[in-house]
Formats: sequence, C-alpha cells, structure tokens
Amino acid sequence: MDFSTIWEIITWVSPYLATFLISLALMDQISYLKKKSTLPGPTFVPPFVGNVFSVIRDPTRFWDRQAEYAKTSPLGVSANSIIGKFTVFIRSSEMSHKVFGNVRPDAFQVIGHPFGKKLFGEHNLIYMYGQEHKDIRRRIAPNFTPKALATYTGIQQVVILKHLMLWQSMCKSSSKPIALRLLARDMNLETSQNVFAGPYLSQVARERFKVDYNYFNVGLMSIPIDLPGFAFRDARLAVERLVDALQGCVVESKKKMEADEEPKCLIDFWMQDMVREERESGIETGTDKITAPNCGNRNIATYVFDFLFAAQDASTSSLLWAVTLLDSHAPVLKRVRDEVDQIWRPESNQLITGEQLAAMKYTHAVAREVVRYRAPATLVPHVANEDFPLSKGCTIPKGSIVFPSLYESSFQGFTEPDRFDPDRFYSEDRREDLLYKRNFLAFGAGAHQCVGQRYALNLLVLFIAMFASLMDFKRAKTEGCDELNYVPTICPKDDCLVSLSRRCALEVERTVTRRLPGHQ
Repeated sequence: MDFSTIWEIITWVSPYLATFLISLALMDQISYLKKKSTLPGPTFVPPFVGNVFSVIRDPTRFWDRQAEYAKTSPLGVSANSIIGKFTVFIRSSEMSHKVFGNVRPDAFQVIGHPFGKKLFGEHNLIYMYGQEHKDIRRRIAPNFTPKALATYTGIQQVVILKHLMLWQSMCKSSSKPIALRLLARDMNLETSQNVFAGPYLSQVARERFKVDYNYFNVGLMSIPIDLPGFAFRDARLAVERLVDALQGCVVESKKKMEADEEPKCLIDFWMQDMVREERESGIETGTDKITAPNCGNRNIATYVFDFLFAAQDASTSSLLWAVTLLDSHAPVLKRVRDEVDQIWRPESNQLITGEQLAAMKYTHAVAREVVRYRAPATLVPHVANEDFPLSKGCTIPKGSIVFPSLYESSFQGFTEPDRFDPDRFYSEDRREDLLYKRNFLAFGAGAHQCVGQRYALNLLVLFIAMFASLMDFKRAKTEGCDELNYVPTICPKDDCLVSLSRRCALEVERTVTRRLPGHQ
C-alpha cells in the first residue's frame, strides 16, 4: 500500500473520527453539567482530563478558587472535574463531618490520594471499614501509650538536636540564610525512621529509604500515568521497596521481642503486644502462625508505611510554619522561651521528660494554633461508593471524589480566625478548643481520625521548645514568602528561608547530645 492510498484512507476516516471525538467530548461535558447541577463551579471543563493540569501547575490557586466557589453555596460545597472524575470540594465543617462520619461500603471510602490504591495497595489500612478497621486500630493502640510516647520523645530530641546544630553550622559557614524545607524534611524522615524502625535500618537502608521517599513525594504531585519513565510509576515502585525494607524490620523486631528485650521503637511495641497475645493464646512463637487476619509481616509493614506517610510531610509542614509564625510574632516567641526556661534548660544535660513536656502548657497551645492556622494536610480525599445525599437537594453521585477541606474548616467559628492567636487554646476563659471543637479538623474526624495525633503534637512541641531555646533566628522575608506552596502538604512559598545563630554555648549542646541515649 503506497503513501497516497494511506493518505486517502486517512482523509476519508478523519471526519468520522473527529465527529466521534467531538461527540465523546460533548457527552463528557453534559455528564459533568448533569452531576454538577446547581453546585457552584466552572461551567466548562476540558474534556476527558478535566482541570488536572490546573491542579498540577498551581494547586494553591486551584483550591483557593474551589473555596471561593464553595463560599457562594449555602452548603459550602463546589464542583469540578479531574481526569474525568467528578469532584466535590467541601468547605463547610458540618458537611465535612458528614463525610468523615459515613466511611462505609455504601457511602464513602478514604483514598488518601485520587489514585491512592495504585500507590498504597488495595489492602491498605486507609481502605478498611467497620469491624476489620476497628480490630486493626485496637492493635495499633499499644504503639501510642504514655510509655511508648515517652520512648519516642527521647528519640525525637536526639534527632532535633543533631539537626539544629547542623543547620546552624551551615548558616555560619555560608553567612547566608538557609531554606529549611528540605532540611526539616530530612530531619523529620530521620525522626520517623528512628521512632518507627529504630535499630533495624542500616545506614545503607536509610539512604535508600530517603531516595525512595523522595520518589514517592514527587509521584504524589505528578500526572498519574503508571508507565516506565513517569514519576507516578517511580513512586509506586518506591513504595514497594519501602514496604520491603519495613517488612525486614518487622521480622527482626519480633525476634527481639520474643527474647523479651525492651522495646526501643514503634515496631517493637507492636511486636511486643503480638508476642504477648500469641503466648496468651497458646500459639508457639517463632512460627508463621498469626492470631488474626491482616497481621502478617507484610501487612504490618504496610501499616507502618501508613504512619510514615501520615507523619512525614504533615509534621514537616508544621515545623516550617512554627518557625515562620514564631518569627513574625515576637511576643509569642518570648512567652515560649520564658515558659521553657522555667521548666527545662540545656545546661541540665538531661532530656525533656514527659512531665516537663506536659507542663509546657503555653507551648502546647502554640503547637495547636500552628496546626489550626496552617492545617498541613489541607484535604482528605474520599470516593463516593454509592449516590450519597449530602443534604436535601444535593446528592453526590457514585464515583465522585470528595475533598473535605481541613484547612478551610479551621477558619470557621473561631474568634478572629485569620489571626494567629495561641491564647485561644490556652486561656481558661476562652477554651476555643472545646467551643469550636467541630471546626478543628486538622487530624480528621470519625473512624479514620489520625491515631498518632498525640505523637505529632509531641514532636511539634519539642521542636518549638528546643528551637526557640537553643536558636536565635530571623526570616529572610521576600514578597509573597508566606504564601502557600503545595509539596504536597503546605509550606511557605520561600521554603522558610532563615538565618540561625546559637543562644547557648557549643560545649553545652555537645554535652547534652552525647548524653542522649541512642546518639551516634
């Protein structure tokens, strides 16, 4: 067949193909408008792909526009389309609670990411329902007891001190401000590795872990094409390697807990409880037998990765905003320093104890206000398993992706919500944490509310206390530096550019660090 014949065929087929594609595009638009109904949102969306490129190109602007649309709705909701998926953005706290309170097979399913099942796997903790989910949550509980949290706070302080000294050294050697985002991420990743997997990750494994987690992060914000050469495929394969590494940690930990060694990390506390249960039920340890479904080594490794995902980027975001907000609110910084100075000093050569941490009431209030004011995980995607009546006259169609906005909820109800004001959580007269509890959704709500929120707050309080006490710091402010940047949680647009100097002698910090258990 010569070229002229091929061209004739193409010329003949082209009008029919164009008509077919135009018809599909028109049907896609009609389907969107039918689902959208009276909800505010763009009237036209690009066929087939929706507004996915707008989300990737400028997520801050995209979600701000969705919030503006939602403000015009009595329900506080708006509509859009992303890669052919009808989406519903929810600004209203009450409507968000409706979604969080109806996670079940015939209503909503948490997905973590619009294409999360490809990334996290089909049998991930966040996709569980009902009794199965309750059973796993019950088994997770021993990981966050006061004893376990006290163990973790010691580990957290070791890593915080190590990295604070590194940051200050970098500033001193360059005489220039440094961007904290990637540095804080590295600190937080090391914290998570030490808290969750403790001594079971070798240095080589830690470096591989760091690289793979970066692949995962990039993939979260990329076009979800699961083909070689695309960031999404790299992310999916990275998750498999990360879970493989954590599975090896689970195996090694169980051996030590069977030998009745003291737990030193989260996996140890989990394995200690499993060994106890096996012994009480008469199951011989050291075998592959398990006492319950979903408790195999691979399952547990997957759940630990869930913790890592939940703790890593959200906590990094909060650390950066804490620095940003303390710098711009000098009276708050002074009160934190005064409180910490009355309770703990580096010269004591001791860790901050659990009792001392609990006594830092104002610093706790600052941490909670940081999380309210800049809720790090701004959105929690769900998918509608069936048509769901959100309210009279508004039914969310089956298959829709629903985005309750934790960020927008934080600015509803509270007194002067646009103002950073830790006293709202500190003053006995105000107690806005109780008065507007339903609007404080930074850790979610319902059956899937963050199980590690106390761990996350402890880390943030420790960081604020130690950073404020050990460091003098100043933001290198530029125009728009405090605008939101999605990476994928939110951080300051300038990546938190700061100059650092020490507030105490180098010898004191070295002495403190050397005496901390587990320091290398």
